[in-house]
Amino acid sequence: MEVCRFFYCSSMAVLLISGLMFPAMVASLGINYGQIGNNLPTPETVVHLVKAIGATKIKLYDTNPRILKAFANTGVEFIVMLPNECLSDMRDPKEAQNWVKQNVQAYLPATKITCISVGNEILTYNDTSLSNHLIPAMQSMQSAVVTLGLDKQVTITTTHSLAVLETSYPPSAGAFRRDLVACFTKILDFHVKTGSPFLINAYPYFAYKNNPKQVSLDFVLFQPNQGVLDPTSNLRYDNMLFAQIDAVYSALASLGYKNLTVHISETGWPSKGDGDEAGATPEYAKKYNGNLLKVISQKKGTPMKPNYDLNIYVFALFNENMKPGPTSERNYGLFKPDGTPVYNLGISTANVISTNTSAGGGVNVNSSTPQPPNGYLSITSDAERRGPMTSLFFWVSWTLCLVCLSFRLVLSDLRILMI
Repeated sequence: MEVCRFFYCSSMAVLLISGLMFPAMVASLGINYGQIGNNLPTPETVVHLVKAIGATKIKLYDTNPRILKAFANTGVEFIVMLPNECLSDMRDPKEAQNWVKQNVQAYLPATKITCISVGNEILTYNDTSLSNHLIPAMQSMQSAVVTLGLDKQVTITTTHSLAVLETSYPPSAGAFRRDLVACFTKILDFHVKTGSPFLINAYPYFAYKNNPKQVSLDFVLFQPNQGVLDPTSNLRYDNMLFAQIDAVYSALASLGYKNLTVHISETGWPSKGDGDEAGATPEYAKKYNGNLLKVISQKKGTPMKPNYDLNIYVFALFNENMKPGPTSERNYGLFKPDGTPVYNLGISTANVISTNTSAGGGVNVNSSTPQPPNGYLSITSDAERRGPMTSLFFWVSWTLCLVCLSFRLVLSDLRILMI
């Protein structure tokens, strides 16, 4: 992947977190670290920010060498990504082994890379030819980590959009799209054989954006509400994210894979959007992500899997000013490029550390931006990439179950410890 360097001198605030909020979630908090911006802080500076917020897991959309080197000996776990455009090359086992040597093995064990995602949302991306390369690429990558003796510490997986579901309501009826079942069976067999996690991106924001007059804010923002009863399982859901996760579990179980580990590799809420992007405000982003962090800290599972730890990666660390598409695309960050919070999540800016980074270079960004195959650029196109019947099933089902929910917004106070 071609990259260009931007030299950047920044003053990054060291963020110190309330002792009541983060210690309980330290072992579980994951964050997506995107780099499509020309004003982002250097990776060396980001290390301090990540440590300050208590995140112990990062999902990266490439294998940026400066980032991987900066996080050496920090204990932070990484999911790294093989870009979509590289899938066809990885069908060749020799190419796969060379890629793993250069982009993963070279940083081990100092940098804790634990997982490689082979592409992002391949099965619902508009280039259907990529799907033919997915399974062979995953198999070649697995052979590579085995040959290199890394299979005990590095797993191979891929990341899916929630649009792989044909039915999502009620959660107990969750099912994959029929045209993808044959492919999914092979992928799920791969997960069982290798013990790798099933990654899926889930955004309740899309439900509200597409139907703001009928979708309950309380339900999508984790606010107190009467909930939705699954008529088949008799389980009650008080937030949409848990219902989406359990729909995925049901879809897996329907194919005979009820014990796979599911990670939510992306979820978040934009703080700014265009006029037609309902709900993209700092207030709603604060409520979604703030309540999500509290849910993570409680370490409780979903109604269907109450004893399963949630493995959730919040999208995203920074606002990224070079992402194409609607305004919301550039405003999913918890932080501005200068390290200050976009909104208050109980994270306080304290002392400022001036970090002169001009001598060592700056942030790496993708010179070929925009480049949708490289993953998360398609974040807001989740609904659009569904087939017509898939979209109808998804939105009509949720509209019917949410229309009667009451709106009761309660924001819990977060204590701030200034150091």
